[in-house]
Amino acid sequence: MSDVTSSPKSDEDITVVHLMRHGEVHNPDGVLYGRRAGYHLSELGRQMADRVAEHLAERDITYVVASPLERAQETAMPVAKARGLDLASDGRLIEAANVFEGKTFGVGDGALRKPGNWKHLTNPFQPSWGEPYVEQVVRMMGALDAAKDAARGHEAVCVSHQLPIWIVRSFVEKRRLWHDPRRRQCTLASLTSFTYRGDKIVSVGYSEPARDLVPAHLLAGAKPVKGKSKAFGA
Repeated sequence: MSDVTSSPKSDEDITVVHLMRHGEVHNPDGVLYGRRAGYHLSELGRQMADRVAEHLAERDITYVVASPLERAQETAMPVAKARGLDLASDGRLIEAANVFEGKTFGVGDGALRKPGNWKHLTNPFQPSWGEPYVEQVVRMMGALDAAKDAARGHEAVCVSHQLPIWIVRSFVEKRRLWHDPRRRQCTLASLTSFTYRGDKIVSVGYSEPARDLVPAHLLAGAKPVKGKSKAFGA
C-alpha cells in the first residue's frame, strides 16, 4: 500500500493535474450507459489505457484517482500500477446524470420526434435533460483541487468522462457552458492537463496519446477548438 501525502503548500509549487477520459467501452447495443454499472472497457479500450500509461511513464505522477464507474477505474489502473500507487476513487469525477440513460439516443435515431421526450428538451442551456452544467463545474473543480492538493509539486491523473471534462475545461477557459456536442475536444483516452502555480490554474493543455487507436468515425466527427494549449496570466 502506498501512502500519498501532499507536499507543504507553496504559492510557487507547480502541479499538473491530467483529466483523462476513459477508453472505449464494450457497448454493442449502443446504449447511453451514463452512470449505469456493468459497462467495462472493450479490448481496444484496454489497449488505450495501456498506451496512456506508457505515455505517462516518465512523468512525475504521484496520485491517481478515478470516477467510481468501472470503465474509469479500468482505464486508471494501468497508470496506477505502473507507478506502484493505490488507485483512489472520487465520486465527483462521475459521468453527468442524464434522463435518457439506458436508452439509445442520438442524432438521426428518431428520439427527437418522440413526444414523451419533448419535456426533457426544453432548455439546452441548463440542460433540461440532465445534470445542470453549473453543478458539473462545482464538483469537477472540487475533484481537480483535491487532486492538486494530493500531488502538490508533482502530477496527478484523474480519470473521468467526456462531458464533465469538457464542461470544466470550458469554465476554466471562460467559454459558455452550453455547446454543440460535436465540437468537444475530448476524444477517448485523451488528456486535458491543468497546470497550477500554487492554487491557481495558469495553463490548460490537451493531448491524445492513443489517437491512432481511436476508431476513425469518432475522429471524423470531431471539430476541435483552435489550439491545443491555453495559458493564463500569472
